[in-house]
Amino acid sequence: MKRIRVGGALPGESADQPGYDVIVGHGLIGQLPQLVDGARRVLVLHARAVAETANQAVERLRQAGHEVHARVLPDAESAKTADVLIDCWRVLGQASFTRTDAVVSVGGGAVTDLAGFVAATWLRGVRVVHLPTTLLAMVDAAVGGKTGINTAEGKNLVGAFHPPGGVLCDLETLTTLPRADLAAGMAEVVKAGFIADPAILRLIESEPERALTVGSEVLAELVHRAIAVKADVVTQDLRESSLREILNYGHTFAHAVEQVSGYTWRHGDAVAIGMVFAAELGLLAERTPPELVPRHREVLGALGLPIRYEGACWSDLMAAMGRDKKTRGATLRFVVLDDVARPGRLVGPSPELLAAAYERVCAR
Repeated sequence: MKRIRVGGALPGESADQPGYDVIVGHGLIGQLPQLVDGARRVLVLHARAVAETANQAVERLRQAGHEVHARVLPDAESAKTADVLIDCWRVLGQASFTRTDAVVSVGGGAVTDLAGFVAATWLRGVRVVHLPTTLLAMVDAAVGGKTGINTAEGKNLVGAFHPPGGVLCDLETLTTLPRADLAAGMAEVVKAGFIADPAILRLIESEPERALTVGSEVLAELVHRAIAVKADVVTQDLRESSLREILNYGHTFAHAVEQVSGYTWRHGDAVAIGMVFAAELGLLAERTPPELVPRHREVLGALGLPIRYEGACWSDLMAAMGRDKKTRGATLRFVVLDDVARPGRLVGPSPELLAAAYERVCAR
């Protein structure tokens, strides 16, 4: 079992912004009651696919004396809507949840995002604890305190920063995860390697199959390293005012792909394509070293992730990117690599440069 500390009070913020632990290991569900200690009522929000794990969480909490309410959420991004949010508020209101009560998420990134926003908005903020059950949620959504829902205009455009009270990454929950979903989650791990930790890339390049083998020491090490990267960045920049933007490497194009596809793309698959796009864009802008472009394709391809894109009109993608959260006014902003572990910003690239990068992503 490994414990990673995230945050604490940031400069200029009140001391009531405590840090929290992300615990990575096996058989961790028994630690859940201590993370909601002091709460009389607990709302467990979970995906249908992980009902067994959610039932274990509910039973543990009830044994510890908590009044537990459970709610099954719609699948994937369908959970992140205003209608679902309002329904969760209704449950909290009817059960008389107070500021000392808590919300627990059990599921993937969409459940984590929605549950975090429910907690952030109820009574202006109650405790939330995450039990991520997908690799993507473990290394990304559950860590950092970003919460949100989607609208027709874009992904996560409505949200809040609300750090959890704790995160339990029980690697045993990955045993039932389809291989395609495991690989999709690995895209965020690869991102962490390119922006901050080259050892991640070397591990995947040397043992790509074990990287996708649940129970292997390689996968456990990759999860720990990816979380450590995010924890370090988030601790320095909770509200994405500067440094935290590097965690969006590949995400501007990825979110556009997700939006124009009606969220039928897995987030990790879209991020893989987004990183290839960012690498090509950085190369064309004379920022990214040439050898890093094929390395993106080799690392991602070894994991079975997409490295070529087809399926949308370029003008639709451009319009979607214009609504990205990093855009300032009419100026698009991208994270690019000046080298491995040396991310930087590319502000206002020309439409011609963007179109050229897109052509390269489609052509190869």
